[in-house]
Amino acid sequence: MATLGANRYGKSGVRLSRITRFDDRNEFNEWTVNVMLYGDFGASYTEADNSKVLPTDTMKNTVYVVARLSRATTIEDFARELGNYFFDNNVQVSKVSIVVEEKPWLRMIVDGKPDPTTLRMSGPEVSTALAVREKGGDWEITSGVDGLTILKTAHSAFTGYVTDKLTTLKPATDRILGTRATVEWDYAVDNPDYADVRARILSTMLKVFAGHNSMSVQHTLFDMGKAALEAAPEIARIHLSMPNLHHLLASLGTFGLENPNHIFVPIDEPHGTIEATIER
Repeated sequence: MATLGANRYGKSGVRLSRITRFDDRNEFNEWTVNVMLYGDFGASYTEADNSKVLPTDTMKNTVYVVARLSRATTIEDFARELGNYFFDNNVQVSKVSIVVEEKPWLRMIVDGKPDPTTLRMSGPEVSTALAVREKGGDWEITSGVDGLTILKTAHSAFTGYVTDKLTTLKPATDRILGTRATVEWDYAVDNPDYADVRARILSTMLKVFAGHNSMSVQHTLFDMGKAALEAAPEIARIHLSMPNLHHLLASLGTFGLENPNHIFVPIDEPHGTIEATIER
């Protein structure tokens, strides 16, 4: 006999761009939204009864309408607004999960001044927000950044590690340290200034990365997370995933040339992945 287990459904990859027009400037956001609903949907699976199923196409339209009416200035606030709409209009929903990603469009500097209507994309990373709430409960918010691509060409080493008969890696005291980091943090307070917390965390972690005398990715990861906790007392913990972006020294001996750490071959795979959560 088969029974229905845990289930959910929703709409993913809902993309939208929003312009907020002021007298002296335009604000621009580009978001990708994922919606997941949990609730009394069992009959649609077991009895082919769709009477409690909100179409995912309606979810898509809801994203656009809520964005049109929204006064939210952060993806965290928008995620909560959107989730509250689904609760308010669907009694069969018991839990909502909203993910919003935001691309990094920044105001362009023209003749030394920010242009009021022109923007440029600053990098590959996206800001992220996850908002989860069960009916009758409070919103749980996780903010972050995905694809934070950073690299340093000095002050990075890796020595003293375990070696065995399969080890071919040579100790390095002057190597390239690059990563495409994913960072997420949970809040210890309700309704913080999300934008200000994000700015403090990112600027602090980048400063630590730049100035750190790294003995390993683990060493640098911990100090970045520790500094983020100190810079943002509003957060309870921070999780960092930092895969290595390897740059392997090119062999030029065949051509009669030395290579004193000047020419490298970048590779994407395989790569090491280092992850940790730093807590108070």
